[in-house]
Amino acid sequence: MTILYLVCANEKEADKIADTLLEKRLIACAKKFPTNSIFRWHGEIKRANEIVLLLETEERLFDEIEREVTKIHSHKTFILASIPTDKVSKGVKEWFEEELKEIV
Repeated sequence: MTILYLVCANEKEADKIADTLLEKRLIACAKKFPTNSIFRWHGEIKRANEIVLLLETEERLFDEIEREVTKIHSHKTFILASIPTDKVSKGVKEWFEEELKEIV
């Protein structure tokens, strides 16, 4: 299991990305959190209200998830970061086997 961290411009975008990834069986679950970001962009300090998505998936699906997010995300440069996990609770493996896309 891996957790992907993705920052979205707004709730509508976050919902569209989560729905698409779930429909394509690339993630098993998405969690949404509103956040207030302060960041440097092209030499200036910027502020934005954004949505963080935590996406529960497997590392093997990262590239395909990135391709799908690129099609939908409003920003040309977005943060999609993988956070590997070394332990998960019982039953997660079986849940993922049922819910995630098989690579043939």
